[in-house]
Amino acid sequence: MLTRRTLLAALPVAVTPLSGASFAAGGYASFLASIRDEALARGLSPQIVSQALALTREPNAHVLKLDRHQPEFTLTWAQYRARVLPASRIETGRQAFAAQSTLLESVETRYGVDPRVIVGIWGLESGFGKTTGGFSVIDALATLAYDGRRSAFFRSELLKALVILDHRDISPEGMTGSYAGAMGQPQFMPSAYLRFAVDGDGDGRRDIWTSKADVFASIANYLARSGWRQGEPWGQPVQVPVSLPQSQTGRDHRRTLGQWMSAGVRRADGQPFSRPDVSGALIRPDGPGTDAFMVYQNFNVIRRYNPSDFYALGVGLLGYAVA
Repeated sequence: MLTRRTLLAALPVAVTPLSGASFAAGGYASFLASIRDEALARGLSPQIVSQALALTREPNAHVLKLDRHQPEFTLTWAQYRARVLPASRIETGRQAFAAQSTLLESVETRYGVDPRVIVGIWGLESGFGKTTGGFSVIDALATLAYDGRRSAFFRSELLKALVILDHRDISPEGMTGSYAGAMGQPQFMPSAYLRFAVDGDGDGRRDIWTSKADVFASIANYLARSGWRQGEPWGQPVQVPVSLPQSQTGRDHRRTLGQWMSAGVRRADGQPFSRPDVSGALIRPDGPGTDAFMVYQNFNVIRRYNPSDFYALGVGLLGYAVA
């Protein structure tokens, strides 16, 4: 699973920045009592809140270790591409895409989002649903809210997780995810879930853990509401003269494809672009003489899911490779 994005809240939750030190007198029990009081003040079910908070008795040492000892390294695009787009993942993705083609077509009809991109996100986030994280989301979020590096953020996410449980979309025991609280096959934080998760199979629940219909519809809804343009590509590999300055690349340097062609840029097959009036930006992550891509508005929409050029390229290339 990849580094999680920080998303806007679905519901307004006024959060007082409280650190673990604020509860030194009463410790973790005092902290959990404050969460319970705030949840009940918001009208959440006492039974659900009690059941959920009973899943965490003390700060989870494994969660804290993962939070505090994240490896610090920088990958080149070539290294990142090799890591997230191995032949094995592409082959698994082809099989998954074929198996879910009918469902993906129905989601495309409803939301107007390219199913290849939906599968690209599904593949990078959870290995096509196989790796969703085995942590109790309540336990993880409570731990990080109590003693994490961003306690206010995780306190807010914890309260939103309790809102989800109050909706009866998932049981407290079934709400599992990453050590940082990202949930289910799309790896939504609770705030993202409240904004974008949808009931794709019509059973009255938004189950992003086991229902592929809900998973695909929720990812599509996320992209559609983030500005996805139906029928337009996210981008394409291109040929770029080595002499083209790196300073002219990047998402902020948009030109028409006609202007890019005047600078020597061509499609990957060496042919000119068919729509010289279309505007795009040139991405060449590792510099002259390496992979280059022309990216369009939908590339920026993918970045709304995770604000990384590498991630958006990985999603787009995986989607194109599997279908």
